[in-house]
Amino acid sequence: MSVLYDIRMTITYDYEQPAAASRDILRILPRGLPDQQLVTGLVQTDPTPDFRRDRTDFFGNPSTEVAFDAALDRVAFRFTGRVRRAAEERELDLSPRLSGLAQDIAAAQSLGGGSPHHFRGDSERVRPVAAITDFARDVTDGGMSVLETVRALNRALHREMRFDPGATNVTTPPAEAFEARRGVCQDFSHILIAGLRGLGIPAGYVSGYLRTDPPEGQVRLDGADAMHAWVTAWCGAEMGWVQVDPTNDLVAANDHVVVAIGRDYADVAPVRGALRSSGGHSTRHEVDVRPVSG
Repeated sequence: MSVLYDIRMTITYDYEQPAAASRDILRILPRGLPDQQLVTGLVQTDPTPDFRRDRTDFFGNPSTEVAFDAALDRVAFRFTGRVRRAAEERELDLSPRLSGLAQDIAAAQSLGGGSPHHFRGDSERVRPVAAITDFARDVTDGGMSVLETVRALNRALHREMRFDPGATNVTTPPAEAFEARRGVCQDFSHILIAGLRGLGIPAGYVSGYLRTDPPEGQVRLDGADAMHAWVTAWCGAEMGWVQVDPTNDLVAANDHVVVAIGRDYADVAPVRGALRSSGGHSTRHEVDVRPVSG
């Protein structure tokens, strides 16, 4: 069953001192996938940039490069669009035993952006962490299938970690978040990726929009949905990639709208760039994911 969403997202930066000569890469436009269709989509900036280039990166993610020559005290990046999500319900486990996964990886000849070879080793934000690998081995069994292993580690990490927005920031290493057993979706995802790679399972980072529901008895508020992070794991040649959400202990489904896929957050950050400025700045995110009929 598919779900149609109207999505609005705005990221606003306010600078204490005007920021000059800034350049950014935006990854906020949802990507097209076999189970996800971008019906309409528009990326805008306020003010209008002096330079703009739209392209697709190595991993297949839509990206928009913008540059501003004038000094700015505020800039907003916006996405508005409609997405049809039809996440596949996989009832059969077609993945090999974990001990046989290396053979499937070795047989994979493609070196395109979706190849498992790119998601096995170190990446900018995820390096081997002995404590995480030991944890992954303790909560899984070598006789499990790859899919069973992914789900078991996803479930165990959800039990072990506590969601705490004040415990980490965007630069916190997975080892530090795991030691504290606290963090947000970025930390949960980085830790799961490190654990899966430690077991020999290719794993990557997914950035996207998450449809949420208000508490019972409360009205839905504008801007109350969220950008979210979860994990994609390669479960062998026949099963392919499977997405799981360690923050919520579930398999990603129609509530998860995929924006970008990469090796870790560094590959998929919604806004990444450089500017000349002094003083601090504040950031505000507003996301609406609303189901529509049709």
